[in-house]
Amino acid sequence: MTITSAPRPAATTPDPVRSSLLRRLGGPRYAAVLVVDALGAGMLRPFLLLYGMSVVGLSPGGAGLAVTLGLLAGLATLPPAGRWLDRGARSVPVAATLLVRAAGAAVLVAAPTPAGFAIGALLLGLGSQAWPATHAAVVATIAVGRERDAALAAGRSLRNAALGVGALAATATLGGGTTALRWLATACALGYLASGVLALGMRLRAAALDRDTSAGTKDDLSFLRPLLVVNLPYAANFSVLEMALPVLLVTRLHASPAWSAGIFVGNTVLVITMQVALVVRLARVPRHRVLAGSGVLLAASYLGFWGAGSLGGTPGAAAIAAVAVVFTVGEIMYAGSSTALVIAHAPERSLGRALSRFQLSTGIGMALAPAVLTWLLTLSPGALWGGLAAATLLAAGSVVATSTRSARLAG
Repeated sequence: MTITSAPRPAATTPDPVRSSLLRRLGGPRYAAVLVVDALGAGMLRPFLLLYGMSVVGLSPGGAGLAVTLGLLAGLATLPPAGRWLDRGARSVPVAATLLVRAAGAAVLVAAPTPAGFAIGALLLGLGSQAWPATHAAVVATIAVGRERDAALAAGRSLRNAALGVGALAATATLGGGTTALRWLATACALGYLASGVLALGMRLRAAALDRDTSAGTKDDLSFLRPLLVVNLPYAANFSVLEMALPVLLVTRLHASPAWSAGIFVGNTVLVITMQVALVVRLARVPRHRVLAGSGVLLAASYLGFWGAGSLGGTPGAAAIAAVAVVFTVGEIMYAGSSTALVIAHAPERSLGRALSRFQLSTGIGMALAPAVLTWLLTLSPGALWGGLAAATLLAAGSVVATSTRSARLAG
């Protein structure tokens, strides 16, 4: 039996008491899909390069190139994924992203050769890049209005928790050497397979709509074009904790790597514990204002990192850890409003393409950020943090200006 959903009704006020976590996530089955998916990503993603070097015998550059090419190739799946979603598919695309990653992890185990690693990394890249858009489309189908925003936030909290558990489990096995890494990849393949089967069992589709987009498609998505450009500097925040801060702490402040790990763990805990509550609390604020406000907070945190870094040594590292709390709040506000804003403005017949294009923008921003951020840091901390702050503030201003212009045209 196939479950279909009606077109999205008008936005509703969230009911925190009625909307339990499992309800927001679409029930226990889909919550299990999220958990197993995130556990697999947490176990494998941080150690994929190590797998290529230790098990396959690749150089760091060769392993990194294979992973990067896989992720870039994955961006090419987004336009067809968007069209697939616009034909009403929901649970099947989600299952496809999981089953493709299961195949990728299986190839890593079955063919520990350079060619096998390249194919495995390609399949993992294809599945991981298409996941956010397909997941958001499922949530948009099973929840509405501000309850949908809370559902997206709950999914991110659950995913962050499972990513952390997966990473800890993987870390605990690393002492076993190459054998442990191969068992790790095997566990990931089985987990992705089980999660994909669970997703297929949902049999969820959107209700049949007018899919004739020969006229008006460009108008449908015209609201999205400014947001795609604005999103590029916002997306750089995902690389700040993972790359910019560790490099700054170790090379400029000569602080212990433990500071980087502690800041990352603190960020994860705050995201897990604060995300749903903060998104629900901001439910009465227009989404574009929350997105603009997140840009202001992120820019303030970048300037804070700049100032804290000038202290040097342990005082500087401690100040950076304190500023990271402000950064985390900005990150939560961005994640909680950006995708929700796209879903709220996208016409039903164009939802899949809107989500896939937004994810493409995020993917490009994340792909460019490591090279851009490290290059700016080689110039000076001021170039890095001042440049990030200026770009993000400009993006926040553009969000407000675009929204005001759209409202004026609509009126």
